[in-house]
Amino acid sequence: MEAIKQKILTVREHASLVVRTYRHWVDMTIPYRKRRWAAQTALLCLFFFRIFYVKGWYIVCYTLGIYLLNLFLAFLTPKFDPSLEQAMLEEETEEGLLPTSKDDEFRPFIRRLPEFKFWYASIKATSIAMITTFFRIFDVPVFWPILVMYYIVLSFFCFRRQIQHMIKYRYVPFDFGKKRFGSK
Repeated sequence: MEAIKQKILTVREHASLVVRTYRHWVDMTIPYRKRRWAAQTALLCLFFFRIFYVKGWYIVCYTLGIYLLNLFLAFLTPKFDPSLEQAMLEEETEEGLLPTSKDDEFRPFIRRLPEFKFWYASIKATSIAMITTFFRIFDVPVFWPILVMYYIVLSFFCFRRQIQHMIKYRYVPFDFGKKRFGSK
């Protein structure tokens, strides 16, 4: 019985070591934003090449597209939604609200989904989608042009709603073109 407990502890220690090492390597990629996104783009291109080459797994591709669309919309959305301002004012908590008039105090744009978590979730999803293309059980026969049209319509309506929200509450979720402290 003692030998079994010792083996279980050894397995747990090895698993902990593997998880810590994995987390260390992932954390080391944080400063390399362009390289991370280049790797994600390459992985996504490889996935699409596989889909077009094997002519199947369209439902996996559609599911990945919907998930990435959801992640991107969460990336564009502020953490504290100005449309819920009335409810927050009633609770007397104003931290993190975006200014809605010129007289309001400036508060920085805080994303609902930070860039690194967006990248990490998209890498994991694309990797899982790539792995599922090697198993026939996930190759559900569908008429793919309908999926493409439905995805385009869904994207159009989601982005239209997001852009209307951005215009109504006057915020821009991107930081290029904005002044930075210490830049010339």
